[in-house]
Amino acid sequence: MRASPTLTAYGRHYFAPPRTLVSLHRHNSAPLFNLSLFTAFRSPFSRMETGNKAMVENLKRFGVTSSKKVAEVMEALDRGLFVPVGSSAYADTPLPIGYNATISAPHMHATCLQLLEDKLQPGMRALDVGSGTGYLTGCFALMVGAEGRVVGVDHIPELVDMSIKNVEKSVAGSLLQKGSLSLHVGDGRKGWEEFAPYDAIHVGAAASEVPQALLDQLKPGGRMVIPVGTYFQELKVIDKSEDGSIKTRTETSVRYVPLTSRDEQTGGF
Repeated sequence: MRASPTLTAYGRHYFAPPRTLVSLHRHNSAPLFNLSLFTAFRSPFSRMETGNKAMVENLKRFGVTSSKKVAEVMEALDRGLFVPVGSSAYADTPLPIGYNATISAPHMHATCLQLLEDKLQPGMRALDVGSGTGYLTGCFALMVGAEGRVVGVDHIPELVDMSIKNVEKSVAGSLLQKGSLSLHVGDGRKGWEEFAPYDAIHVGAAASEVPQALLDQLKPGGRMVIPVGTYFQELKVIDKSEDGSIKTRTETSVRYVPLTSRDEQTGGF
C-alpha cells in the first residue's frame, strides 16, 4: 500500500490526501508569499470553519497536535468567543483584532500549548505576553486549574478590557472570578513580576531578541516559547535548567507581528 503524501503547511508536515501537495510558510499576521492556503487548493483545513469541535478534530487529524489534554482544552474553550463578530472563527488562519494586532491561527495555539504542556500542569504558573483577546490565556488557565496562576499582559487597554469580557463569557470565567486568572495592562517585555517566577512563559509577538526580564522571571525548570527575529522569524523554545543555565532550540519558522511598544504598534494613537 502506497504511503500517504504529506502536506507542508505553515512550516510543518501533515498527512494529506493524494494530490493535495503544496508548500507554504506558516504565518501569524500575513503570508510570506502571495499564496493562500485557502485559495491555492481545496485544503482539508478549510473544513475547520464548521465549528469549534470540528476545528479541534481537524488539528488532530492532520497532525498539528497529538496531545489529548491540548485537544480537550481547545474544545472546551470556544474560539468563537474570542474573535471579532463576523470573523471566520474556526478557520485555520490568524485574524485581525484591531490595534495592529492579531489572534493567532488555531494551529499556532495548538503548537504552543503542546510545547508548554509539561509546564502547564495543575498548580503551575504561566505568563502570557501579548494576551490579545484572551484566548490562549484562557487555555493556560484551564490547564493549570484553580490551584495554578495565569497572568495575561497586553499594552493595549482596549484589548485587555475585551479579553476580560471574552473570558467572562467562557468556561474559564470562574477562574477569572476566583483570581487564578488575571489580565493586566502593561509592557509585556518587562513580564509581570508580581507572580513570578513562572513555569511557562508564552510570547505572542516577535522579539528582536529575548527580553532579559522574561528570562529572569522564568522559573528554574521552566520553559518559554517565543518568536524571535524581524522579517525572518523563528519560534524559539527556551528551557531554564535547575542551575539557571539556558538552553535554546528552534521549533520552526514563523511570521508574527513585532513585540514593540504601544506607541509603535498603534502609530501613537
